Amino acid sequence: MKTSFTKIVIFLLCIVPLTLAGKPDNNRIVQLPVKSDPTISIRIMFNAGTQYDPAGKEGLAYLTASMLSDGATTTNSYDVILKKLFPLAASFSVTEGREIAVFTGRVHKDNLKDYYKLFTEQILSPAFKEEDFNRIKEDVLNYLTTTLKYSSDEELGKATLYSAVYEGTPYAHPDQGTISGVKSITLNDVIDFYRKYYNKNNFVLGIGGGYDKAFLQKLWSDLENLPAGTKQAAPEIKEKKVTGQNCVIVEKKAASTAISIGYPISVVRGSADWYALAVANSWLGEHRNSSSHLYQVIREERGLNYGDYSYIEHYPNGGRIQLPPVNVPRRKHMFEIWIRPVPNENAHFALRAAVRELKKLADNGMTKEDFELTKGFLSKYILHYAPTTSKRLGYALDDKFYGLEKGHLQLYKKALKSVTLDAVNRAVKKYFKTDNMMIAIITQNADSLKANLVQNAQSPITYSTPKDEGILNEDKLISTYPLEIKNDNVKIISLEELFR
Repeated sequence: MKTSFTKIVIFLLCIVPLTLAGKPDNNRIVQLPVKSDPTISIRIMFNAGTQYDPAGKEGLAYLTASMLSDGATTTNSYDVILKKLFPLAASFSVTEGREIAVFTGRVHKDNLKDYYKLFTEQILSPAFKEEDFNRIKEDVLNYLTTTLKYSSDEELGKATLYSAVYEGTPYAHPDQGTISGVKSITLNDVIDFYRKYYNKNNFVLGIGGGYDKAFLQKLWSDLENLPAGTKQAAPEIKEKKVTGQNCVIVEKKAASTAISIGYPISVVRGSADWYALAVANSWLGEHRNSSSHLYQVIREERGLNYGDYSYIEHYPNGGRIQLPPVNVPRRKHMFEIWIRPVPNENAHFALRAAVRELKKLADNGMTKEDFELTKGFLSKYILHYAPTTSKRLGYALDDKFYGLEKGHLQLYKKALKSVTLDAVNRAVKKYFKTDNMMIAIITQNADSLKANLVQNAQSPITYSTPKDEGILNEDKLISTYPLEIKNDNVKIISLEELFR
């Protein structure tokens, strides 16, 4: 009998991988030790993004993450937590995206003991108080009903674009959810979501700076007190094919018009095509860079708006940041052009100008001179992407998401040394197109704009100051540039209809 039992135990040990309690799983840990760094950075990446929102409760992932970062624990109220953090010169935050939620903390190692308790309690011992839930839920509803619709037409345009392109998929709604979805969420929904997605097998731990092995061991051991569960599989994102030039116009009383253009592209960081395309995209519309082409054509030469940019991957909060964000990775991306608000009377002209420049790049590719200048610029510019241990740790977690062993920034640097003009122009022809796209426009007099777009009416432009004859001659070409927007491909919606 004893022999049979022993055989069974040996058999189970052979087929079942056992993990000793508290022993760190190196496959789920990213380490960036920097002995000279007096601070310690922590990032914990959960598979708990907004794509996991149940149908009819869009916003649940965001509310749950917010309850963990901005709510009470079983030990302290939220007000007390803020008071305790203040003398530590430290804080913690959460980045909630479509795919993941990332909790970020950073503290000087002299204050680690007091800070650590506050940081871990937020994740391990949330109180889920009704008063916190009501406060956070009200804030989210205010954002969806007021802030998003009235504070930034650029962000509103992007949200409208994503809703249109990814309609019917878990990518469609804003991270904060929908108005009806948030209203339907209960505190019990939040608790259930936490137990399912914030479990001890559903995260990757990132740690950097001047920590030691004992601290890593303790942190991992404490995180094993999270609820039991399994790693969550991501849902399928199957967007509809964008066919033709489509337009969604949101009717809103405003003195200016915001325009967002986009369509899905099947390229992600890590591939040779991504780095080749990044060179062309930087030349076309590097974020907040005045030397980029769209900026020069629309803003610098014609003074129509504040800026004009393009993107080959998701770039949230672009109005507030200069450099690419971390911890917002996606399996699916869009190519986007972002035209910051222009005077209403110049909306048609600005749209034509942007599409025309994209078409010229797609047809002709980059010139040797532009290629060399842009490659040289990027080789220096990307050195500023991760100036701190915490930011480098963010990139390292993103590398884990994309399955990049060598690391995105290292691959980027290497690619810039070896990429050729031919490779860039091949990527341009493959991914940059104007035939099939979605255009989101926030403007007033939507009916009039629709008619002009469908009829390809001329869109002449006038200036309050004299312009060079070369620009005026080009304006004539832009003002008659043919867009292929058919009547059936234009949808007008009211501001009130958005994000219901």
